[in-house]
Amino acid sequence: MKKALLVVSFGTSYKETREKTLDVIERELSEAAEGYDFKKAFTSYMIMKKLKNRDGIHIDNAKEAMEKLVAEGYEEVIVQPTHILNGDEYEKMNRLMEPFIDSFKSVKVGKPMLTTSEDYDLTVEAIMDEVGALAEDEALVLMGHGTGHFSDSAYAALDYRFKARGYKNVFVGTVEGFPEIDDLMPLVKEYNPKTIKLLPFMIVAGDHATNDMASDEEDSWKTIFLNEGFQVEIILRGLGEFAGIRDIFKQHMLELVSEN
Repeated sequence: MKKALLVVSFGTSYKETREKTLDVIERELSEAAEGYDFKKAFTSYMIMKKLKNRDGIHIDNAKEAMEKLVAEGYEEVIVQPTHILNGDEYEKMNRLMEPFIDSFKSVKVGKPMLTTSEDYDLTVEAIMDEVGALAEDEALVLMGHGTGHFSDSAYAALDYRFKARGYKNVFVGTVEGFPEIDDLMPLVKEYNPKTIKLLPFMIVAGDHATNDMASDEEDSWKTIFLNEGFQVEIILRGLGEFAGIRDIFKQHMLELVSEN
C-alpha cells in the first residue's frame, strides 16, 4: 500500500529562514515517518505566488497536493501541519483537503503546535531551553502574528503559562491580534527590566520578524522599546530552528503513525 506524509506549512519567501526552519522540520518529519513518501504544501497563496514569480519555484497548495496523491495512487495519507494555532490557515487547509478524503483508504490530520495543554508546557520549555536563563534585569518579549480568529486567545494563554511556570519576565504579544504591543508595554514597564530580548513567536523569521520586529522603522517593536528607554537585543530566529518545537510537531505526527 502506497503511503504518503504531507507536511503543510504557511510558507515563507525568505530562503535563508526557510532552510533553517521549514526544510529542517520537513526533513525530520520525513525521517521519522518510515515507509511514507514525503510531500509538501503551503497554505499562503501570496507566498506561493511570490516564489513562483520571483524564483520560478512552484509549491503545491493543499488542494493540488491532494490531487497529485490521488493521481499517483496513494492509499494512506498522513497530513502534519506546521501551523502554530488551530486558526484560519489550519481550517483553510482542512477545507481544501475535504473533497478528497473519500479518495483514500485512510487520511489522518495532525494537530498544530499549540493544541493540547501539554503543548503549551512543551513550548515554554523549548523556548527557554534555547534562550537560556534570563537575568533579573532582562525581559523576553515574544512577537506572535495574531489573528482575527478565536484561536487568537492562545497568545494570552501562552503568556499566562509562562508566568505560571515562574517566568515573570516573559511577555507574549502579537502584531495583528491581542495582546498588541500597547497592551504589553505597561506590563513590561511594571517589571522594569533594563534589557528587552525580542524573539519572533513564528515558525519562520520572515517578513514580520525582519521588518515589524527587528528593523529601524519608527513603528518596529525594536524602535518602540528603544524609545521607551530600554536596551534591545534581537534574537532573529524562527521557532522552527528550536529542536524542542520541532519535536512537538514530530510527536503529533507520530501519534498518527502509531494509530495504524
